[in-house]
Amino acid sequence: MKIYGEIAKVRETVKAWKAQGLTVGFVPTMGYLHEGHKSLIDAARKENDRVVVSIFVNPMQFGPKEDLASYPRDLDKDAKLCEAAGVDVIFHPEPEEMYTPQFCSYVDMNGLTTELCGKTRPTHFRGVQTVVLKLFHIVTPDRAYFGQKDAQQLAVIKRMVTDLNVDVQIIGCPIIREEDGLAKSSRNTYLNAEERKAALVLSRSLKLGKELVAKGEKSAEAVKKVITEEIEKEPLAKIDYVEVVDFDTITPTETIGKSVLVAIAVYIGKTRLIDNFIVEA
Repeated sequence: MKIYGEIAKVRETVKAWKAQGLTVGFVPTMGYLHEGHKSLIDAARKENDRVVVSIFVNPMQFGPKEDLASYPRDLDKDAKLCEAAGVDVIFHPEPEEMYTPQFCSYVDMNGLTTELCGKTRPTHFRGVQTVVLKLFHIVTPDRAYFGQKDAQQLAVIKRMVTDLNVDVQIIGCPIIREEDGLAKSSRNTYLNAEERKAALVLSRSLKLGKELVAKGEKSAEAVKKVITEEIEKEPLAKIDYVEVVDFDTITPTETIGKSVLVAIAVYIGKTRLIDNFIVEA
């Protein structure tokens, strides 16, 4: 396994692979890898001849009061996980490699980015789209893998690829959870013991919502109500949003039908956590 910080090195390597007719799978990450990331790497390894993982804490997707400086980083640990999982190249650039001093070009989107996380993080998805498109141009993968935990991000990237005719297949992978149900996230490390226990209210409330849908409930308001009431029982929890939206357009829907996303964002103490489930039919 190689670790490259230079765009030119990655391009040279991938170009050589493609000259041999090899396929390339790509997993973009911000590092501090866990089992959720490994599940994406495993899917990429299974479906492609070569695998590239990017580890880049992208400053562009953090707001002015967000956790860029404190975001957890551990390249040595990440490299060991990647090597054990069969990754061929880690791309680990410095911000200066990705963004020149004169950088002034961005990827933006209407609609899909205004609801859910976009309401309280208005510049977040512009930063995500811009860096992901840059990474696609650098790595030129055949397939790229994203986790369902960041469901709005997944929908945004799928739309961006379609709208801008990017030649890459976007593959969404299931949420990976701890044994007690908490969705795996690099931000879980911010939680103290009491907060970690309180955070279980996210998966617990979604389970109630999912059970209600399974019983035939079609009212989005009814599903939101049962989820909200459960979260409000937890003193350490503060709701950012509880929403039911069309998964393809990220617009609110009143009726539970096919391809509906039930998504929540909740502050546990100062830590903002997200979780969701998708109704496929």
